[in-house]
Amino acid sequence: MALSNSQVRFLRGLAHDLKPVVLVGAKGVTPALVAELEIALDHHELVKLRIDAEDREKRDAAAEDLAKRVGAERVQRIGHTLTLYRRNRENPRITLPR
Repeated sequence: MALSNSQVRFLRGLAHDLKPVVLVGAKGVTPALVAELEIALDHHELVKLRIDAEDREKRDAAAEDLAKRVGAERVQRIGHTLTLYRRNRENPRITLPR
């Protein structure tokens, strides 16, 4: 599901006050990290992550890999912080604008 520009703006506004709930450390993207991110997305729908890679290309690669693995949409990445959104099919918490 691709997000429209207005939906991305709306989600960025909601994510502004959020703190990162998942930290991608030196080991990178591991199955345990993906499982933890799945749980966080099921519960919150909108989560922030912190990617501690020094290289911009490594941060971009980790962000794309995580989004693809969990089936989430990338809302934004600023520096080391990534915001992902995935709608909870059973109990949606966030109503997106059209």
